[in-house]
Order: sequence, then C-alpha cells, then structure tokens
Amino acid sequence: MQAWDQKKRMMRRYDQSARVYDIQYFDEQETKIRTIMQNLRVPRGVRILDAGCGTGLLFRSVVDKADFAVGIDISRGLIQEARKKTQHYRNVALVLADADNMPVLDESFDTILAVTLIQNMPAPTATLTEFKRVAKQTASIVVTGLKKRFTQEGFLKMLHEADLIVDSLKLDDMGREYVSICRKHGAKSKSAMQSR
Repeated sequence: MQAWDQKKRMMRRYDQSARVYDIQYFDEQETKIRTIMQNLRVPRGVRILDAGCGTGLLFRSVVDKADFAVGIDISRGLIQEARKKTQHYRNVALVLADADNMPVLDESFDTILAVTLIQNMPAPTATLTEFKRVAKQTASIVVTGLKKRFTQEGFLKMLHEADLIVDSLKLDDMGREYVSICRKHGAKSKSAMQSR
C-alpha cells in the first residue's frame, strides 16, 4: 500500500504541473532525448513504447520511424498534454496506466524508452522487470536515471539486478542524468548501438 501511496503523490504532483511542465523542463528533457537519439539507432517499422511519456516530447523524434508508438503515463494531466502534441500522428496511442502494470501483451515492443521515470518508481527493479516482459527478445530498453538520485554504481547495479545487459551508459549533455541503452539478458548485442 505504501508503494501505491507514493505513486498517488507523484500522480497528483504531475497532474498539477502538467500545463507548465514543458516550460519548466523542456531544455532538460530535450537534452536527454538528444543523447538517446545520438546513441540509439531506431530502424523503420518498429513498435515503440514510451513508458512515463509525460507530455509526449519524445514522440517527434521517433514517430516517423515507428510502425506504432504507445505512450503510457499514470498522470491524467500529462496524458492530456501529450494528446495535444500527438493528435496529428496516426501511429501514436496514449494510455493512462501504471508503468508497473502495463495493459500490454508480452514481447510487444522493439524499443522501450523510460525517460525521467525510474527514480519516481517505488520499486525500480520491478518496473524494469515489467519493461522486460513487454520487450521483444531483441529489443533495446532505454532507461535514464537522475544523477542526484543514483550514483553510477547504484544505477548500474539496479540495471544488473533487473537482469539487463547495459550496452551503453552516458551522461546527458547537462551532466544531470545517466542514459543507458540495455537489452534483455541472453539477447545478442546488435548493431543498433552506434559507437561514439
């Protein structure tokens, strides 16, 4: 019950700040998205999940390559803001849901993105396990983590405890957030990673 109380607090906080979220955090979010896109190859025709999609800023960077993209967020206010940005995209669906219990079939997505989400979750390893459930065997799983919340060692340990293989770990250009590109254990490293 304590975990749900934490989620309700976050939901209320984001509901209240949804209309001004982009004004407050646009530059920070764009920096993370730019770091991700510089380090992740997104082939055409993929299915993409943005877990904790917020106001939908990420979609414009991937929607032209995606066969289908789904954004999930627990905040009704953020989903409403995301709808404004994505209403002209035919291949984007937005779902009001908890990232720990996504209403999604197993192994549905080629790419999963979780930007500024994991530090808000009461049990991050359980959240990462849910990402693995909905990820195809060959999927890329991108997870960011605030440097003020995680040490690099702690962030990597969490990813390893969730049985994810880390192919790339970078700091965003502002030096505030770790950006990891991972895959399921047992999946072969793919050429989707660009070396930098």
